[in-house]
Amino acid sequence: MEIIIENNQNCVLVDSDLENLIRDTIIHALEYERFNKAVEISVTLVNNEQIREINKEFRDKDSVTDVLSFPMLEFDEEYRVMHEHHIGDYNYDEDVLLLGDIVISLEKAKEQAQEYGHSFEREVGFLTAHSMLHLLGYDHEEPSKAKVMRYKEEQILQKIGLVRE
Repeated sequence: MEIIIENNQNCVLVDSDLENLIRDTIIHALEYERFNKAVEISVTLVNNEQIREINKEFRDKDSVTDVLSFPMLEFDEEYRVMHEHHIGDYNYDEDVLLLGDIVISLEKAKEQAQEYGHSFEREVGFLTAHSMLHLLGYDHEEPSKAKVMRYKEEQILQKIGLVRE
């Protein structure tokens, strides 16, 4: 498994503890979902202006958001990977699936942690878990699907000790 973390902002200090939190959340999300394929995941840490620009470019929404997910795989309704051999981002030499990209606004995460009254670490963990579930094929477009995602997010966060305060 390869987790690439790139810090492109200077609003919030990024240290090894924060990077380890992101890595641990990703690993626990994959374990929770029993997704045992070798994967590569890219995490880019940005500020509010950068995520607004990305949101505008890729989703046509000119607004700041907390996290964006860019899945590389398609899943069926039972969340199984569909047609891996048709995926252009499958590295056959190394047997590694490019699972996707996560973009987190650490500036927004800090704001939301204060707004919700919990730790910055819990907020970053939540955003990472949320985005990982998107990369694994989940969405929250319908209330029943949103409920499933919320439950799974909380289970993943409990595994790494980030329970609600």
